[in-house]
This record gives sequence, C-alpha cells and structure tokens, in this order.
Amino acid sequence: MPDQIPAFDSKDFLKTLTSRPGVYRMLDKDGSVLYVGKASNLKKRLSSYFRRTGLGTKTRALVDQIANIEITVTHTESEALLLENNLIKQFKPRYNVLLRDDKSYPYIYLSDRQKFPHLALHRGARRKAGRYFGPYPSARAVRESLQLLQKLFKVRQCEDSFFRNRSRPCLQYQIKRCTAPCVGYITPEEYATDVKHTVLFLEGKSSAVIDGLVERMETASSALSYEQAAEYRDQIACLHHVQEKQYVSNEKGDLDIVACAMDRGYACIQVFFVRGGRNLGNAVFFPKTPADTSHEAIMSAFISQYYPDKGIPNELLLSHKPEDKTLLQEVLGSESGHKVKLTTNVRGDRARWLALARNNAEHALTTFLVTRKGYADRLQELSRALDLVETPERMECFDISHTRGESTVASCVVFGMEGPLKSDYRLFNINGIQPGDDYAAMEQAIIRRYTRLIKGEGKLPDLLFIDGGKGQLSAARHVLDELQVTGVEIVGIAKGADRKPGMETLHVAGSGREMHLSPDSPALHLIQQIRDEAHRFAITGHRQRRARTRRNSPLEQVPGIGPKRRQQLLKQLGGLREVARAGVEDLVMVKGINRALAQQIYDAFHSDPA
Repeated sequence: MPDQIPAFDSKDFLKTLTSRPGVYRMLDKDGSVLYVGKASNLKKRLSSYFRRTGLGTKTRALVDQIANIEITVTHTESEALLLENNLIKQFKPRYNVLLRDDKSYPYIYLSDRQKFPHLALHRGARRKAGRYFGPYPSARAVRESLQLLQKLFKVRQCEDSFFRNRSRPCLQYQIKRCTAPCVGYITPEEYATDVKHTVLFLEGKSSAVIDGLVERMETASSALSYEQAAEYRDQIACLHHVQEKQYVSNEKGDLDIVACAMDRGYACIQVFFVRGGRNLGNAVFFPKTPADTSHEAIMSAFISQYYPDKGIPNELLLSHKPEDKTLLQEVLGSESGHKVKLTTNVRGDRARWLALARNNAEHALTTFLVTRKGYADRLQELSRALDLVETPERMECFDISHTRGESTVASCVVFGMEGPLKSDYRLFNINGIQPGDDYAAMEQAIIRRYTRLIKGEGKLPDLLFIDGGKGQLSAARHVLDELQVTGVEIVGIAKGADRKPGMETLHVAGSGREMHLSPDSPALHLIQQIRDEAHRFAITGHRQRRARTRRNSPLEQVPGIGPKRRQQLLKQLGGLREVARAGVEDLVMVKGINRALAQQIYDAFHSDPA
C-alpha cells in the first residue's frame, strides 16, 4: 500500500503557537493554499477551527482538508490585514472571497506646464509633471468625460508627437472638437481660458465656468459677434444639462457608495464614485465567494482587497457593516494619509443613494444569473487572454461583404456586458472606391463610424475587432490615429488554414503580437461569436443592397428616359436583355430616341464600374 500522509496534528501545532498578531495559510496535502486569514491573536483564532462543536459547513469542509498551516507573525493587526490582502491576491485560495481586480484607477491627466496643454487618460504611477483628476471607476468613464470636455472646451487631446508635426488642422478641428493650436488658429491667451474652464469643471466648479461663459457671451454680443455669442450660449446650455445629470444632491466632497447583493451562492458588488460632489459613474464586481459566506464577510473582503493600493476617498457608504470595521478604517486611513470613515446607518439623500446602489447590485446579479453566466465567463476569459487592463464593457466588430466588388457593404455589430446590442448595429453602403478593395472599404466604414462617435453620437468601444489580417487592421488603426481615438484596443481576426474555425490568428494592434488561442478556449468562442455575427449582418446587408440594385433597370438612371420611352424601347427591341445588347445604331431606330440619347443608353449598359 502507498504511504499514507499523516493527519494534521492540531494539538501539537497549537501548543507552540504564539498569541501575537499575524497571518496564517492553510495548506492541503499537495501544498496548495486552501485559505489565508489574519488574526490579532493567532493562537486564539486558530484554536477556534479545531473545537468539537459549533463549526459551520464550510469551515468543517476546510478543516478536513488541512495538511499543514504556515504562519507569519506581524507587529500589528493592521500589518496582518495588508499582508493577508497581498497573499490572497497571490495564491487565490478557494475558500477565500476572491476579487479579480489588479488594476489601478484611471485618471484624467492635464499637462499644464506646456504652452498648449493637452488632456489624456492616465493609469499607473503619477510621476509626470501636471495635474491629475479622478480617480474614475473605469477607462470608459474617463473616455466619456474626455469626450464631453472636447465638446465643451476644445482643449487638445492629441499626443505631443502628433501635435508637433502638423502642417494643417486635423479632423478634430473640422468637426469642431479642437481649436487647432498646432497651426496657430488660436492664441495662447484664448487657449489658456479654455484650459482654465476645463480645470474648474473637473474640480466640480461648473457654476464658475458658467459665470465666465455668460460674461464672454455678453462681450461677444456687444461687439456684434453673434455667431461667437451663440457658441457660448450653446456651451452654457450643455453645462447646465451636465450639472443636472452629474451632481449628487447635498454632497460636496469625495465618497464611494458600496452595496452588496447575494443570491444562489453568487455575489455582486456595486460601487458608485463621487468626487468633488460629482457622480463619476459606477463599477460592478462579481467576487468569487465560498458557500455560506455572509454579506458582512464579503464587504470586509472587498474593502480590504480593493482599496489599500488605490485612491481612497474620505468616506465609504456601505450597505452592510463589514467585519473588523474599526481595523479597516485604521488601515485605510494609514494608507491614504487622511481619516477614512465607513458608514452604514444613513438617512435622507444618502439613504436614497445607498438604496440605488443596492438596487443596482440586485439587478446586476439577477441579470448575471438569468442571462449572463456563460457569456460572463467567456468575457472574463477574453480579458485574460488578451491581457486587458479591464474587462471590456463594449465591443465592436467590422466586416466587409461584396460580390466581386459589387454592392459593397460594411457591417458594425456591438456587444455589451450581456451580449449583442442589436439596436446599436450599423450598416455602411461603401461608395467611391475601387471595386474589391477591402482595405479602402474598411477605412471608409471606420471613418464614418468613429467620426460620428467622437461627435457624441454614440459610445466608443473598449475593444474593436476587425475581421481580417494585418492589412485591414492597419487601415483601422490609421483611421483611429487620425481621429485621435485613444484607449480602444484593436484586434484583427485572420482566418486560419482552409478557413477552419479554431485556427484563427489574432493580430493585436500596437504590440505586433500574433496569438493562437486553443480551439476549446472560451475566449476564442466569444471572438468567433462576435466575428460570425458581424459576417452574418454584413452578408444580409450586401444581399439587400444587391437586390435593390438589380431590381432597378439601368434605363431608370438615364436622364430623358421616362416611363413611356422606357416601355417603347422594351417593346420595340424585345425586352431589357435586347436593349442591353443593342448598339447605338439600333437604338436610334426607335421612335423618339436621337443619337445623343442612344449613346447615353448604350453607356448605361456598357461603361465600366467606378
């Protein structure tokens, strides 16, 4: 018989255990970490696992698998909490509440040391000279804010290398999203005023911005510059609208609103971010939770794992009181350098906001359980496979369809957190290109799509798929660079040998990486689903366009040929096919058709396609 691994001797282990604070790691027979915990008194806490009665189902199952326990003694319980957080992220033990979130918050960055400062999304260490505004819940929230700022104040958002090498204004100027400082279309003084208004807005001082715009509107009106005055009026109206949408009633400072919901062994956390009195949006998390975990334990685990290495607000409004509330407040305060308050009992407007967060958590969890479970898993795998900073909330995919260059159509399909968003699908009839030039078709479709999006007529995606190889991918990237669309990951999907599913090559823009995912990869299955949907939609649009074209007789496109002459031609020559075969001399013989008109009819059937 094989050697038996001796059972864990808890009595001998506890005899030598210290009563100081620290962290413990419970290991199974293979040496894998089952559970990581912290304690203010290690001996007292670990003794509780081995008592004869009073253990829950989850704890009994855990204890039955223990083959060894490793401990790390710390100076304080606060140190133990931070170490516990790091070890949970490192080992991902099956009996801990696990939050998959290793990203830093994104910020809006302003390079205020330059003659013409620019705005950009920033993530990571804040080492560059300039100002940082945020943090924001996601890159999407930053992009939406940048899009709004571009519409309101027209401060440039291009890279410095792009800015320095311009000899003419870019597309942003043409669509009135930039004042073209690169070619001197605005003075540094006027630009500085736009930057000042941008800063005031980001600081939550929209009223001061409006006062300044009212003054400029009145000055322009007095100088009879009515067009300029109308622009200021539109900016003021837009700011009022934004204020109505973004401000939280009676809140002035920074706080997060955190709510937890649980159902059928799954948990959902909703976080609403308020900075400077403005609601910056919300983020949703689905932590992995062991059975029989309480709301309080999940809240405690979430806060300890999520906040210590990120920007921490002055206050957190919580739907459930976390375990070790006092300790968490102490650790968060120490990490942030300011006092942090965890609040659960609230009234008035705050209670309504907390109820809103709780309702959002419950709704998101219900949707997850009913419609999203398999899709959500594939979305998580896609994020891991492509090494994305965040799970994409919105994805788009383009495909081109034509028959030997005829009736070219481009499709754009959109997928969100719950699957296809069919109301956001778009078809583009491609014109003015060499028939069969898929690169030019892709470029035209993306120009038309993203010019509308940066004007505010829709939302930018987090991830863009292009059905095609390096050529189509290059065309797409060129357009987005020209439009200064940043923060969108681009991936080309090249068909494999014999066009077999599962053999696709993924080309990742920017990095030059080529990837081959396993045929049974959930991430690849999601990519195939999105690609196939774009292909289906493109073919449907192409067939409809081709059918419409072929239903229309070329005779209908000839000036001077009305219904009567058309009928006369068809009758005298014996149908449309015979008209198409007829020469100019044959056509002239028909009553009412002179030589010039006959030549036009002949050309309509025989000229080469554009």
